Amino acid sequence: MSDALHVVLDDTAMLSAGHGNRLASELIHLAHTEPGHFLYAPACALVEADRARPGTAEHIAALPAVTIVELDLAAALALARDTGWAPAHVRYAAEPTPERPAGAVIATVAPDRWVGQPVRLLDLSP
Repeated sequence: MSDALHVVLDDTAMLSAGHGNRLASELIHLAHTEPGHFLYAPACALVEADRARPGTAEHIAALPAVTIVELDLAAALALARDTGWAPAHVRYAAEPTPERPAGAVIATVAPDRWVGQPVRLLDLSP
């Protein structure tokens, strides 16, 4: 069993990182300095974060330890069954993969938005 920590940032987590949220900053720092800590930013969540605060997408994308999750065909098909692109892409990115059999945790400052969803959360609320 791996001790790796895989975390998908939702748009609220991306915005909070730009506003100096201590927990979001610690996640970013760990991903840069500690082996086995991985951060993911789904493209659709980047768009939503940038709409709320222009410049957020460029800031997150410039962080070397953050992997941008592109909107490929499999993701697009998953999104087509949902009403909101950003949450659907975040949820899709957190699903188990061969590289991440246990999936990933979703970092958010809006845990209420995920109530009833089959996901694991990391609440970054101050």
